[in-house]
Amino acid sequence: MTTATLNVPVVDDSRFFRNLITAMAVILVAGFVVQLAMGRSSFGAPLIVHLHAVAFMGWVSIMLAQVWLVAGGNVAGHRKLGYLAVAWSIGLLILGPLVTIAAVQTARTPFFFQPQHFLIANPVGLLGFAGLFFAAVALRRQTDWHARLHVGAFVMLMGPGFGRLLPMPFLTPYAFEIAVLIALIFPVIGIVRDWRVLGRPHPAWFWGIGVMLVTTVLARAVGFSPIGEAIYAAVTAGGSLAGTDGLAFPPPPPM
Repeated sequence: MTTATLNVPVVDDSRFFRNLITAMAVILVAGFVVQLAMGRSSFGAPLIVHLHAVAFMGWVSIMLAQVWLVAGGNVAGHRKLGYLAVAWSIGLLILGPLVTIAAVQTARTPFFFQPQHFLIANPVGLLGFAGLFFAAVALRRQTDWHARLHVGAFVMLMGPGFGRLLPMPFLTPYAFEIAVLIALIFPVIGIVRDWRVLGRPHPAWFWGIGVMLVTTVLARAVGFSPIGEAIYAAVTAGGSLAGTDGLAFPPPPPM
């Protein structure tokens, strides 16, 4: 990744990123709230699901605190909270795959996803998040890269909440890919804003978009390959789904 200094005007981006991250967080949380209000979600889920929810909603809270601290001029507080963010991200990288495996093993895969693809796509997306997040941390002194890469990392985690606001059953068999393409609206907003304010889009946006697209293609390629089939067989071995077709869509829930 090149991080050469851009010949652009010095602009205070903090309020823009505060507003963008806040809007993203509101949309993400709204997805879960809407499903709960409509009775499509409940708190009657396994413990691993609750731990996963606490970890990821905690992450959203940390990101909100970070952008509001910077926008308020509290850079020192932002840096201190950054240590917690790094430690917290490790928990996400552990709990994310665990809850995905648990969902597949207990036949809780959403009916608009193929279990085998779902099993691969979620961890691959988390790897994309990790790449962008730790790149942002490494470039923390280059605030133009740091902030934009963090937006890209945040977008990588929006799928579960953002997808709940989309008509996912009507998007099969490409619900996952379509949701990713729609989520590109957030880095595109950043590109348009940079073009208007700085005269050119910052390359960090294209790194974020590139990671989103590469991980999406990789997830489908692996998920529909013999490798994906072998992983699915290993995960479901000994359970009620052992020997089943991992690329068959689960039945929709009863009305």
